[in-house]
Amino acid sequence: MLVVLAVSLGGGLGALARYAVGLLIPSIWGTFAVNVLGCLLIGVLMGGRPGHRLTRPFLGVGVLGGFTTFSTYTVQGLGLSLGMAAGYLAATLVAAMIAVTAGVLIGRRFA
Repeated sequence: MLVVLAVSLGGGLGALARYAVGLLIPSIWGTFAVNVLGCLLIGVLMGGRPGHRLTRPFLGVGVLGGFTTFSTYTVQGLGLSLGMAAGYLAATLVAAMIAVTAGVLIGRRFA
């Protein structure tokens, strides 16, 4: 039950943070930034020491799950021309993979 509560509370916080970024950067670049930053942070979290048993559910599934928004990324891609959509979708995936890899390396380095 504590895990469910941790994920729920974290998800609410992550969603609020995502909404705030959307207000500050209301474009595909805000979504891009959120997803890449979220991937970097999940990499750091998963590459480091687990810590308390609720840390990863709260931060990983909850906060970062609520913060990142690959569904919005996909919908925004549909609103672009074919060439722009392909570039945006591919660039986000490549940047996300680089970010999560960097995050894991950072997490391991400081673990």
